[in-house]
Formats: sequence, C-alpha cells, structure tokens
Amino acid sequence: MMHRTKKKNDENSGKWIGIGGKFLSGESPEECMLREIKEETGITPESYSYRGIVTFESDVYETEDMHLFTAKASSRFHAECDEGELAWIAKDDISLLNLWEGDRIFLELITDEAAPFFNLRLVYEGDSLVCACLNDKEYLI
Repeated sequence: MMHRTKKKNDENSGKWIGIGGKFLSGESPEECMLREIKEETGITPESYSYRGIVTFESDVYETEDMHLFTAKASSRFHAECDEGELAWIAKDDISLLNLWEGDRIFLELITDEAAPFFNLRLVYEGDSLVCACLNDKEYLI
C-alpha cells in the first residue's frame, strides 16, 4: 500500500491507496498495471489476477474507472516512490488505515481470492461516500 504524502495537489493526500495510475496511449489494463507496479515499487509481479472494475463518481473530482488487480511477488524489496511512502500491510491491518470509504468495500471483496469478478460503482459528495452499487445492486454502506 502507499501512503500518499509527497504529491502536490493530490486528491488522495494523507490516504492509503493501492499501487496504480493512468493508462498510457495504447496500453491494455494488464500492461498499465505491470508498468505502474514496476515504476512505483521496482517490483515485477510473478502472477496476477484481474479482479474487478470500480467506477468512482464525484461532485468534486473527475469520474474514473479503475481496473482492479491483485498480484503476487516473491520479493518485498521496493524502490523509493515519489508519490508516497510504500509499506507492506498485513491484510488484517488494512482496515485500520486512513482509507477512502469505498476503498474499504473493494479491499474487503478482494480479500477472498476465490471471489468472482465484480463491478463496483462508488458515488462521492466531497469526501463522503453517498452510494455504492455492487454488480448493479445497491450495496449497504
């Protein structure tokens, strides 16, 4: 996980988020994920699984779709990152971190490695989560 502490004008400032970023022209979701992990951590995953798509809607920020992957690597070594502080966090401790409310939902969903692929829509007013829909059904928040 990354504690976003270094980037100026960062909507994620002070929050813990996963590794990731924006697509480069012509990239597939998998190519983007592999590049972002390498750029931000120096790690090349040994394996990965495509887990879901999350749509973030907001009255403040631009709407974004996130392709969500989980990955495995044999190394815990990581490079310095110019966007924040990187740390390996035990699954049981993730809920204790300063996270976006909606991130708690999809992080819980991916904890079960056998869980099916999902589509999650998260709607925010400012920094408050006001609606979550999992596979087109309202998710209780």
